Amino acid sequence: MMAEHRNLIDDAGQFGKVAVLLGGRSAEREISLLSGTAVHEALLRRGVDAHQVDAADNVIGALQSGGFDRAWIALHGRGGEDGTIQGLLEIMGMPYTGSDVKGSAICMDKLRTKQLIEGAGLGTPAYRVINSVHDFDSVIDQLGLPMMIKPAAEGSSIGLTRVTERSGLAAAFSAAAGYRCEVFAESWATGREYTAAVLQGEVLPLIRIDAANSFYDYDAKYFSDGTRYICPCGLDAGTEAELARMAIEAFVAVGAEGWGRVDFMMDAQNQPLILEINTVPGMTSHSLVPMAAAAKGIEFDELVWRILETSFAGQMTTSRRVGVADAG
Repeated sequence: MMAEHRNLIDDAGQFGKVAVLLGGRSAEREISLLSGTAVHEALLRRGVDAHQVDAADNVIGALQSGGFDRAWIALHGRGGEDGTIQGLLEIMGMPYTGSDVKGSAICMDKLRTKQLIEGAGLGTPAYRVINSVHDFDSVIDQLGLPMMIKPAAEGSSIGLTRVTERSGLAAAFSAAAGYRCEVFAESWATGREYTAAVLQGEVLPLIRIDAANSFYDYDAKYFSDGTRYICPCGLDAGTEAELARMAIEAFVAVGAEGWGRVDFMMDAQNQPLILEINTVPGMTSHSLVPMAAAAKGIEFDELVWRILETSFAGQMTTSRRVGVADAG
């Protein structure tokens, strides 16, 4: 497949004054502050006129009065990754990094993402929506145990619970429903977990995740030193290429752009299943996209620069064909 065009910028001055949007009010505020601070520091090292703007503090006023030319979105979760801030920036006429309103909104909704992935003919774990306690028995009958209970509109594994017996389902459902969004159950995949970072139309080398916990939860993602990240991921070249192809097809199916991450699990038959798509992945010391970029020879500051390049008009468009980078 033909690789997408990269908007190559070689002069920091071409970016103008950049707002690094971070923080916000979502359940992922803590991680966003870490990501945004790291991004801001990287841009400064590269000579970019970058400034932190906390989206929790009158973001409209700050953007209007700041004289900014574009925004590097380092917001995770609701209000930053769901199309909300993207819509505001569109109204203001301010270019920004990553996916547009549509792609951001779709990917933040895990349930709709799964439906589109299914529609594209790609594998994803079986799932059922849970509306009330009256659905518990039928969901167990259809999916079996163990299963994962998920809120449809949260990221970073927030609100997820692994349920191994029926007695635990009520508490798991209540915890997920507490995030004021749809709740669904997903069948438990027993194989290994992999992630594919997408950058300007290319898939970077895949990473295998070996979590110390029963699954790759919030603590394992951002704070645990017990989680192991393996890159090269150990898959044979053909299988890795297949996951990369699936990642690109999923990215296109949901309208994602610029950069992001596609997460996989292998099932009992070693078939890849797509879990979710992240349009603003973490950029912390434990984050996966920087790890994948490093494996490709792209150091952190260069990665942050390349993501900022996606803020230019004519950035990635899902109507164009995209390519897979050499994973070696």
